[in-house]
Amino acid sequence: MLEGILRDSIAKQSTKQLRRDGYLIANIYGKGVENINAAFKVNDFIRFMKNKTTINFDVTVAGTTYNVVVKEYQKHPVTSALIHVDLQVAVPGVRSNYLVPITDEGTPIGLKNKSLLFYHRKRVQVKCTIENLPQSFHFVTDDLDSGNNFLVRDLKLPEGVECFLDPRVPLIGMVKIK
Repeated sequence: MLEGILRDSIAKQSTKQLRRDGYLIANIYGKGVENINAAFKVNDFIRFMKNKTTINFDVTVAGTTYNVVVKEYQKHPVTSALIHVDLQVAVPGVRSNYLVPITDEGTPIGLKNKSLLFYHRKRVQVKCTIENLPQSFHFVTDDLDSGNNFLVRDLKLPEGVECFLDPRVPLIGMVKIK
């Protein structure tokens, strides 16, 4: 479980001091939950995010545990260092928008025909409750040849999960190399 501290002040001076001390600034919010200004150790946060296996995870701030999902990251434009993260509390029974990753397995046929496997989208936005949230959309790419794609309409959506993207939008495909 990831542990953070509660920020006393949201003033620019105190935020800069926390960043100098190695903290990542975070906002935690959700329906029916008061906004929380928090901070996490940058290295602990990155290590935790690399090792997590589910979209939602638990964080503890000031002795209170929240089940959250990452809504947005902000990186420094020059150094690409992580400087801010928005976390949304996953309230049971409340429908919300989530980004679900796309995964694949297999060796496409198109690789032999001078094509590359290309992710048109790495995540798909769905609307559902946290109980119905799929951990990923998985595709078997063994039969993909040059010019073939998996589209949004090829997704197998569980019951209670909605995707509002156009069904013709490509997700994974084989792109011909010149």
